[in-house]
Amino acid sequence: MSRVIPRVIAVSIQKCGVGKTTTAVNLATALARAGHATLIIDLDPQGNASSGLGCPRDSVAFGIADAILGLEPLSRVLVPTAQSGLDLAPATPSMVGVEVELVNLPNREQRLKLALAGLERAYAFVILDCPPSLGMLTLNALTASDSVLVPLQAEYYAMEGLGELVRTITAVRRSTNPRLRREGIVLTMHDGRTNLCRDVEAQARAVFGQEVFKTIVPRTVRLAEAPSHGKSIFHYDPSSRGAQAYLALAEELVARVAAAPAAQAVG
Repeated sequence: MSRVIPRVIAVSIQKCGVGKTTTAVNLATALARAGHATLIIDLDPQGNASSGLGCPRDSVAFGIADAILGLEPLSRVLVPTAQSGLDLAPATPSMVGVEVELVNLPNREQRLKLALAGLERAYAFVILDCPPSLGMLTLNALTASDSVLVPLQAEYYAMEGLGELVRTITAVRRSTNPRLRREGIVLTMHDGRTNLCRDVEAQARAVFGQEVFKTIVPRTVRLAEAPSHGKSIFHYDPSSRGAQAYLALAEELVARVAAAPAAQAVG
């Protein structure tokens, strides 16, 4: 019997504080709410995606580090979330040492890809929350992914981080993952009242064109508050502007995937 390979999407940019984890958590939740079985994997040693979904790093026995290092199958480290249809591979305190341990392992750039190959449950999407730096964990994420979704804060320093990521994607294509592509760029923490935000948006759309999602995620207090309660925006304030933005982003992403699917049937 054939099955569908999930679309694996790395949420990545080499800069902190641009809404990366907020986007990974809320996009994954929105996809699940729309009926698409989704897995989110917390690859950031800070574990913010895990705590933001009500699963702090020290609350579970196993995590994604165990799967990457080959100590446990990925299926054993998964935990359910408050959102039906959304599972989490959490970060644990041991994530801090994974970068060092990977250096001496065979197929060190392929460890996450190998772990994903053993998934027993069928997911439509796998969302990877990457560290905000280029290291072995990010390289594993990019090697395992079909595409990269880039959260871009509407400020000029974030544009510099985008340039670094574009160069990284090109390098990964040449070395470990020739199929990797940019899924798109989503503008985050956007305040349309400021000239800076409008200028950065215009520049991004001029340079990257249709790669920039139509959906814009606004800067809102409710989005900032939700993680401190261990909840996605949909479980914290489902009627907020932030929730509506991530629903729209999920809908736009699904439409893109349907138009140019990476998934295929396998035996």
